[in-house]
Amino acid sequence: MNFDLEQYLTDGIEQLVKDALRVTLRNPKQSGFFLRFAAASQKAAKRRHDFEEAGEHIPSFLIASITDNCNLDCAGCYARANNTSAVELPVSTWERIFAEAEELGISVILLAGGEPLLRRDVLEAAARRPKILFPVVTNGTLLDDPALYLFDTCRNLVPVVSIEGDAAITDSRRGQGIYIQAREAMARLRERGLLFGASITVTAANLDTVTDGLFMDKLERSGCKVALFVEYVPVDKAVLPLDNKGQATLAVRVNDLRARQRGMIIISFPGDEAESGGCLAAGRGFFHINASGGAEPCPFSPYSDLNLKDTSLREALKSPLFTRLREEGILDAKHTGGCVLFEQKEIVAKLATNDATT
Repeated sequence: MNFDLEQYLTDGIEQLVKDALRVTLRNPKQSGFFLRFAAASQKAAKRRHDFEEAGEHIPSFLIASITDNCNLDCAGCYARANNTSAVELPVSTWERIFAEAEELGISVILLAGGEPLLRRDVLEAAARRPKILFPVVTNGTLLDDPALYLFDTCRNLVPVVSIEGDAAITDSRRGQGIYIQAREAMARLRERGLLFGASITVTAANLDTVTDGLFMDKLERSGCKVALFVEYVPVDKAVLPLDNKGQATLAVRVNDLRARQRGMIIISFPGDEAESGGCLAAGRGFFHINASGGAEPCPFSPYSDLNLKDTSLREALKSPLFTRLREEGILDAKHTGGCVLFEQKEIVAKLATNDATT
C-alpha cells in the first residue's frame, strides 16, 4: 500500500486538535488553550517536516512512564510485571527530555506509570511546556485539591482516568471501592470545567460492557470527552485478553461509537495502528521512555539499548534497536495478542542485546 507515515501523523495531530476544539466549545478557557496549541502544533509539524526533508524522521508522539510506583495493586498490571526496581529519573532529566522534545517538534507526550500523580515534580515540569500536550493516565484516587489546581491552571495537562466498566468489573481488577473513587474524580474534574478522558483496558471479560452505548453515554454525561481503549496484554493468566474475534468486534464497535458519541474523541490502541499501516512503535510513530530512562519500542516491549540519562532524545531515535525494528519489517507483522512486538518479544530481546542474526 502507498502509505505516507509523516502525513498520517501530522493529520492525526491536526484532527486531535480539531476534535478537542469541537468538544470544548462551551468552555472558553479550555478552547482558548487549544487554539494556542493548534498554532504551536502547526509549527511543530513544520519542524518535523524539515527534519524529514533532511532524512531524519521525528515522531509526533511519545509515551513516558514517569514512575513505576503506584498506590494500587491491580490484577494483570503490565507496569508492575515489568518493574525492574531501577532508580527513577530525576526531574532535571525529565525537564531536559521535554525541552528536547519541543525543539524536535514532538507535540504530544502521554505520561503514564505506575501512578504519575506520585511524581508531582515531573507533572509541574511538563506544565511549563505549553506547546506540548500531556495526557496524564491516572487511577484518579490522588486527585486532591493541589492536583486539581495544577490541572486547572495548566491546561496542557489532560487527566485520563482509568476505569474498567461498571463497579463490579472495575473493582475486581483495581480493588474494592476504586470505581466510586474514579467516578468521584471525574465529578471533581467536571466541576472545574476541565477537559478529561477515560482510559479503558479492554479484556475478554469487559468487552461487551465498555463498548456498549449506555456505558459510553454515562461517561459522556459525566463530562468525559476522550475515551482511550487499550487492548489488554496478557501478563496474568487470571485476566483474559481479547482473541481474534474479540479484536474484530472491538474494531467494529469503536467505529460505531465514533459515529454515535459525537461529543467525544475515541482512540483505540493498538487497533487504530492497523488503519495506519502497521505498528508505530520504535520511533516510527512513537516510542516509550521507562521510569529509569530506558528508550523502549513501546510500553509492551520493555527492551532497550540506550538510556536517556546518557543520550539525547534525538540520538535515542537512532538507536540500533529501533533502526533494526523499523528496517527489517518486524513492525509490519499482524498483531494477534494486543501488540505486534509483544508477540515477537524473543526477537526484540535479542536485538536489544545485539544477539540477533541478520
